[in-house]
Amino acid sequence: MKKISTAIALLGIVSGSALAQTSNSSITIYGVVDAGITRETGGPAGNVTNLGSGMASGARLGFKGKEDLGGGTTAFFLIENGFNVDTGVTGQGGLLFGRQAFVGLKSTAGTLTLGRQYSPYYRIVRDVADPFEVGYAGTASNLMATNTRVDNMAEYVSPNVYGFTADLATGFGEVAGDSARNRVFSASLTYASGPLTVAGAWHQKQNPTATDHARNSILSVKYNAGFAEGVVSYASNKGLAGADSNDIIAGVSFPALAGKVFGSYIRHDDKRAINRDASQWALGYSYLLSKRTDLYAAYARIDNRNGATFTVGNATTDGTGHTGTNIGIRHIF
Repeated sequence: MKKISTAIALLGIVSGSALAQTSNSSITIYGVVDAGITRETGGPAGNVTNLGSGMASGARLGFKGKEDLGGGTTAFFLIENGFNVDTGVTGQGGLLFGRQAFVGLKSTAGTLTLGRQYSPYYRIVRDVADPFEVGYAGTASNLMATNTRVDNMAEYVSPNVYGFTADLATGFGEVAGDSARNRVFSASLTYASGPLTVAGAWHQKQNPTATDHARNSILSVKYNAGFAEGVVSYASNKGLAGADSNDIIAGVSFPALAGKVFGSYIRHDDKRAINRDASQWALGYSYLLSKRTDLYAAYARIDNRNGATFTVGNATTDGTGHTGTNIGIRHIF
């Protein structure tokens, strides 16, 4: 009995010490579980119906924490695992924290992060240009470059100054003898004031031999009129070996029946002589069962020309056909 009492007393001392050491820090566990039915038509192997995972947004389990260092400076981290709800396997090619993994510091001078992260270009496409937020059947990634994640990335985000925010990043190629190989530069500048958002982004990646590079630029203008939100964007793309193109995307979203309706039209203009153009129109709806759970449906159709082979995918897959339909449920915790 004496030993038990002593153990309880020691446990209380240790617990009190731990609480004291962590009083200025916190750790949060969060995630998304998303699954539903996908119907794809027009693929080379025929039509297919699947039980899919992460159609609106990729399923994930994440851990994030922060510590107040004093003087207005905060240290923080985020590690995020992607997985497939339908099979339970790990996403992003089997990487343990393939969605994101970074650590950083934040102060009044801005935010610095290091690790595997979303590129500044991707954030503009997701948060400003695409009403589908790079998810569902209507994702802009079906026709447009999104440059989602960058390994070995150092990123600086400025504080908001008169509505302007700058985001600068570089991904180290880490090739001995030639630092330009596989190197990435990405940047964005956003102005947000009231209902108006204007954002531009640029992304460049060297090829493995540093003899060529792919480059994407985008300019987006979004306006929230209260009853509806509209956006128009233009992207200019320089591909490897002269595979250049332009993209135009126009979209709208508005509240309806305890949810949101959203739609978009994308025109992809291939600048090469083969002229493999394509266009996509898409419509989606998300119905809120609660603040954390929604039911959704989305449909998209692509018109390929001159041998173009674009397909309708969603947040986690490229798809197989020229049409795609999603019906699913998403829970956020």
